[in-house]
Amino acid sequence: MITATTGALAILSQEDRAKIAALPRDMETHDAHMAGLATMTEVELGGQAGGPLTLPLTIAAWNLERCLFPEASAAKLAATGAGLILLSEMDKGMARTAQRHPTAEIAASLGMAYAYGVEFVELGLGSETERGFCTDNFNALGLHGNALMAGTALRRPFLLRLPSDGHWFLNGGDQPRLGARMAIGAVVETTAGPLITVSTHLESVARPAGRAVQMAAILDAIDSAFPGLPVVIGGDLNTGNFPGGSWRDETLFDEAMARGYSVHGGPEEAVTTRPSLITRWPDRAMKLDWFLTRGLRTGLSRIEPSLDAEGRPLSDHDMVILSVAGIG
Repeated sequence: MITATTGALAILSQEDRAKIAALPRDMETHDAHMAGLATMTEVELGGQAGGPLTLPLTIAAWNLERCLFPEASAAKLAATGAGLILLSEMDKGMARTAQRHPTAEIAASLGMAYAYGVEFVELGLGSETERGFCTDNFNALGLHGNALMAGTALRRPFLLRLPSDGHWFLNGGDQPRLGARMAIGAVVETTAGPLITVSTHLESVARPAGRAVQMAAILDAIDSAFPGLPVVIGGDLNTGNFPGGSWRDETLFDEAMARGYSVHGGPEEAVTTRPSLITRWPDRAMKLDWFLTRGLRTGLSRIEPSLDAEGRPLSDHDMVILSVAGIG
């Protein structure tokens, strides 16, 4: 578990990223190089913190698919009234998102504190459709990760790298990357006491057994570092994301429920994916996005379409929203 923090992640120069691209493609080299990069071993903190969150509390989790539209995405989040927000697939310094830092921009718009961690150093410009959005022929920073934000201070922030077979480094195709899936979390204060919140993004190219191992790593880390505290985990769990698969095939839910967690994903038959400006012709509709909670009194969960006021898709994932009535 990484606990070092910074106000701004260390910059990887073009030369630094060229060296990464030239590394031998083996996991020993990958892991050793990643461990030596401050960019990959710190949590970026920013934004403005308010007082404790009041209950009932609305929580939103959203895979923003790079975040092409920070302003519209912030407006969509503001309309939910969420006091706690868990985001995944957030760029920083990528040509496809105009070299912006959407996490910081959304947090500023909402008046929230944020924590951001790097999942991957992107060594290319992205997929063919993503390259169509590029404003430059280079990435200024080349970072891609997960975030959480809240209307209160984020205490004891942490980043947890999840078990990985190194697919994106060894065989990333048009998306070569250094890094691994991760979870980012913190303690937030509510008027009823502290709450552990975790934003995560599990592996899309894994099978259910691999995602169950990743989820077990998150649950183990929480039990070790924050015993007895209530927990909410949210994000894109990539459930059923394999040929012929379904979210019902995933054993990670059994792993979580065996440890006292409840599962929330909106209506059982409702999917959370849709065609977007990047993912224009998805192979199939899937239910990928969830909350897992323990020690909380929860209300209904629902799915909010990721369309702006003009009907433009802001992501290939819809938002999942959970109401928390109390702790205990």
